Amino acid sequence: MMLCADDFALSGAISGTIARLARRGCVNAISCMAALPGWPQDARLLDGIEQVECGGLGPVQVGLHLVLASEPALGKLSIADAEGRLPGPDRMLALSLMRRLPLGEIEAEIERQFEAFRAARGRAPDFVDAHQHVHLYPGIRRLVIAATGRHAPDAWVRVPSDNLPAMLARPFAGKAIGSALHSLGMRRQLRRAGLRCNAGFAGHYDYSGGFRGRLAAFFRRARPGHLVMCHPGSGLAAGDTIARARMEEADVIAK
Repeated sequence: MMLCADDFALSGAISGTIARLARRGCVNAISCMAALPGWPQDARLLDGIEQVECGGLGPVQVGLHLVLASEPALGKLSIADAEGRLPGPDRMLALSLMRRLPLGEIEAEIERQFEAFRAARGRAPDFVDAHQHVHLYPGIRRLVIAATGRHAPDAWVRVPSDNLPAMLARPFAGKAIGSALHSLGMRRQLRRAGLRCNAGFAGHYDYSGGFRGRLAAFFRRARPGHLVMCHPGSGLAAGDTIARARMEEADVIAK
């Protein structure tokens, strides 16, 4: 089973918190935003992290958290705003469904982010996912699968879905079911491409507090290969709407 800390490199404080938790064996997967400016420096915090064992669950895995929504990309995309920031996930979904995404530009951006990950880490990612799960969207999905096959054929890809009884047994089942609907067909496409994925998934909530009880509930009806996302961190970075939830998560996970 995996407890994966997302958003490494979103800020130095978040990266430092995640690295400390991983070295203490509190999380066993880290998803990194290689598109963000702090990534080359923050990646040094992960030197040798693969040697850390997490409670008998194996070594810490380090993955690529593709940035395809809500944040600036590495390159220039025509759908970005004047500051280079990409649209949020809802707008990206709408553009995807209307077939108005510049898929050639997005394909090039995905390539840049894989290359930025390898440049800092000296190796391919152990797994691949995307900020706000945009990798599931029509058009983008096939690009991510193809790029993973080229750059990291041994990696697994996050599929944020589970069976219905498991989702109903956990908090915020509606959010979980929504992600599962976006994920329809993803496992089959990954198998066809010769790629692996997680077996189950949890971690949805509204970031309003109460993480201690929710964390335990996220593991209800878990089976081997189960993945729980989390977002530990510290500091109050500008624009980070879940900053206080990050601090609570870090405190709970550390204990």
